[in-house]
Amino acid sequence: MKKLTSAEMGRMNIDQYKEADKLPLVVVLDNVRSQHNVGAVFRTADAMRIEKVVLCGICCCPPNQEIHKTALGAEESVEWSYFKDTIEAVRALQAEGYTVYAVEQAHDSITLEDVAEQITNYKSQITNRPKIAVILGHEVFGVQQEVVDICTQCIEIPQYGTKHSMNVSVTAGIVMYRLASSLRQETKK
Repeated sequence: MKKLTSAEMGRMNIDQYKEADKLPLVVVLDNVRSQHNVGAVFRTADAMRIEKVVLCGICCCPPNQEIHKTALGAEESVEWSYFKDTIEAVRALQAEGYTVYAVEQAHDSITLEDVAEQITNYKSQITNRPKIAVILGHEVFGVQQEVVDICTQCIEIPQYGTKHSMNVSVTAGIVMYRLASSLRQETKK
């Protein structure tokens, strides 16, 4: 087996990427402090071809050398915006028709798999509002409670070890991959 080169994979350049159709999925980072986590989210957002990343609060913004170390240029291809206040960002997304989920462990949360199945099977309000936003929070404190309070629901990734959470960029990657897979299936129907 021989690894593929970039040329063999036929990847887009940044201009082509910016013109390409994106999935109706937005990732909101609520006070994520690590510049490397922010960069990793950009890189995965590029790979999944999601609509955009919204940075809030203490999140650093491009251009930033530390973001670039993990984004490897994805901060230039993926659309992004900044809001000082996450609640303001959520309200703006809701006004644009997004169903907004916090990725958080909470009473009455729904599993990521259940949300993905709803998208695939047209079984929930996502059918009427196919634009989705997911909020990921601070590495220690998670999504702010006042932000959770205004979300449609919380998405939870089941975990089976001793820790109660995963790294925010790992969580973002899992969520983006799973929801992007369902959104791609929906668009094929």
